[in-house]
Amino acid sequence: QVQLVESGGGLVQPGGSLKVSCAASGLTFSYYAMSWYRQAPGKERELVTVIPTAGGSPNYGDSVKGRFTISRDNAKNTVYLQMNSLKPEDTAVYYCNARRTGLDYWGKGTLVTVSS
Repeated sequence: QVQLVESGGGLVQPGGSLKVSCAASGLTFSYYAMSWYRQAPGKERELVTVIPTAGGSPNYGDSVKGRFTISRDNAKNTVYLQMNSLKPEDTAVYYCNARRTGLDYWGKGTLVTVSS
């Protein structure tokens, strides 16, 4: 059974930093492209960033480019999202996604709230 478990969300002040993690199990992690999505209250889910399986460069949404960094540790079956210079508009539930041809898995999300 595939599981993606996000952790590390919480309350942070504007301008602060937070790192969230997603631990994967039940799959061959290195075979999957890993992504972070987010969904703010009243808005549709949007793609934040994606990191390929190996040897490729991550892609970022325009709203987070230069502030967020995705990384993966295939030995630990974990993907990370380092978020810097956080803004109130970054407030959302952040979801981890694992995808390869014909297969698509989601975590349950972790809430990030940016507020003073």
